[in-house]
Amino acid sequence: MKIVVLKFGGTSVGTIEKIKNVANIIENYKKKKYRVIVVSSAMSGVTNDLVKKSEKISENFSEAEYDVLVSSGEQVACSLIAGRLIHKGYRSRSWMAWQIPIITEGEHTNSRIQLISKKKIVNYIKDGGIPIITGFQGINKNGRVATIGRGGSDATAIMIAKFFKAEKCIIYTDVEGIYTTDPNKLSKAKKIKIISYEEMLEMASLGAKVMQPVSIQDARLNRIDIEVKSSFKRKSGTLITKRSNVINYKIITGITSTPNDAKVTLVGVKDKPGVAASIFKPFSKNSINVDMVVQNISANGKETDLTFTIKREDLKKTRKIILENKKIKFRKLLFDSEVSKISIIGVGMITTPGVTYRMFQTLAENNINILVISTSEIKISVLIDKRNTKNALAALHKEFNLHK
Repeated sequence: MKIVVLKFGGTSVGTIEKIKNVANIIENYKKKKYRVIVVSSAMSGVTNDLVKKSEKISENFSEAEYDVLVSSGEQVACSLIAGRLIHKGYRSRSWMAWQIPIITEGEHTNSRIQLISKKKIVNYIKDGGIPIITGFQGINKNGRVATIGRGGSDATAIMIAKFFKAEKCIIYTDVEGIYTTDPNKLSKAKKIKIISYEEMLEMASLGAKVMQPVSIQDARLNRIDIEVKSSFKRKSGTLITKRSNVINYKIITGITSTPNDAKVTLVGVKDKPGVAASIFKPFSKNSINVDMVVQNISANGKETDLTFTIKREDLKKTRKIILENKKIKFRKLLFDSEVSKISIIGVGMITTPGVTYRMFQTLAENNINILVISTSEIKISVLIDKRNTKNALAALHKEFNLHK
């Protein structure tokens, strides 16, 4: 069977007119003789509204009941899509994840898909039916609804593509694909035609909002090619695929910026084995993610200055943890929330010398000071004053010819 999995995000199903448009897209694939499996998110804004309702009921709302509540939005969207297809003369119905079933493992609100039973859906599509499946959810070992967390509907579509050996997995959203940088921040941003899993994973982790990192990781591990495209424009999107399928790499594929970072510096920390572990252990226990880390040894060799970055919303909690930590001593504690992390990403830098120099020199020529640096095999990140974010993006975009 020639199967295509189509996933529609909240903005794609946000109104009745948009749902009618979604039905037209599905119809086009049926006309091309595909067996179509559809996965839908909730209509835009619905899930957030349900979350607010739970918060008004209780500050400690049951996680199990939370999953039941927030998963209801997808049911509404799926029913409306199926209803429109029936109106157009097609055989279609909504499928709740528990009806298939989609089996999950892990905790409520952040489960992962373990298994998808194929029998019911295979029989249904063989008979010409178009199943509209609720994304973002499954059923756990206790028979309770369990949600998959952020990016859950994308993860549902990717895992359905895996279990049903789909020829295509297409993620429909409100943008035309993945861009070299955020087009809202730089008008010269260009759509990327093809990108590797590794590059996309880095971009998603560093602020690109089109897909969540966990979904990209699922696609990479299961070798599922994904096309990200707009549900509103009939144009090709961006193909996310394995590295060997990407030919003629540019040195740099994309540039990201994250506006919600904060820099923390401990000045005059006693330099001895285990001091860094003593500082960071409480952060781990309190689910505070530490990103960039720089340690400078003092001239006398007895003290060190330790700088690291966290999310801005964790600043207050971080300050409290450090001040209450009796295992460390320091002379001064500094915070800076007016920073932004700029990252260049590309597998081309693996075999191309001089990329680091070009990045640093470009920033220097634009009078942009670098506060912190971190690198990986296909990424270089720098922390800068957030007032320079747009200038940095524009300068680096030009330096690495991403506007062409």
